Amino acid sequence: MPTSTRRARERANTRERIIEAALHVLEAEGIAALTIRRIATDVEYSAPVVYQHFANKDALVLELVAHGHHLMLSEFRQAAQEPDTDRRMTRIASQYVRFAGEHPHLFQVMNDPVVDADERRRVAEPVIDVLKELLTSWSAAHDVVLTDFDQACEILWGTLYGIASLSHLGNVGSDRARHLAEQALHAILLGWRTEAPAHGRPASSQVL
Repeated sequence: MPTSTRRARERANTRERIIEAALHVLEAEGIAALTIRRIATDVEYSAPVVYQHFANKDALVLELVAHGHHLMLSEFRQAAQEPDTDRRMTRIASQYVRFAGEHPHLFQVMNDPVVDADERRRVAEPVIDVLKELLTSWSAAHDVVLTDFDQACEILWGTLYGIASLSHLGNVGSDRARHLAEQALHAILLGWRTEAPAHGRPASSQVL
C-alpha cells in the first residue's frame, strides 16, 4: 500500500474515532461536557491532534449535526418505503419524534442556534428534500395544489419539531408525542384536502 494511501486511511480513522467519542459524550452528558480537551482525553490523543481535524469546537459540533441529519435521513428513507401516501406521511411524523426521543442531546444541538443557521440548513437539506418528495407524491395522489410549496414544508417541519420538543416533558413522553405528531400531520393534510375551493377551482383541486 502506498504511503500516501496509508496515511489517508489513518487520518480518516482518527477523524472517525474523534467523531464517535464526541457523539458519545454529547449523547451521554450533553453539549456542556463536549470540549476539545475532553475528546482528546477520551481518544487518547493530544488536543493538537484533534485540532488537526477540527479547527474548533464549533466545527466539531457541526460535524455532529451533520451526523444527526444523516441518521434522520436513514429513518425518513425507511418510512418512504410505505406504499400508501397518507400512511407514509404519518410514518415520517412518528419517525421524526422517535428520533428526537432516542437522541435528545443530539436532537437539541441539531436545532440549536449555537450552530450557524445557514450551516444547519445546508446539512439538513437532504432530509428536507425527502420531505419535499413525499409531500409532492402526496399532493399529486390527492390532486391538492400547494401554491406555496416551501411554506407547506415549513408548516410540517415546524409542527414535527414542536411536538418532538414536547416529548421531553414528563407528562407527555415519547410514545404520546409520536401519537400526537401522527394526529397533527393527519389533521394538517386533511385540512389541505378539504379546504374550501379558491378562485372557482373544483373541490378536487385545493390551494394552500
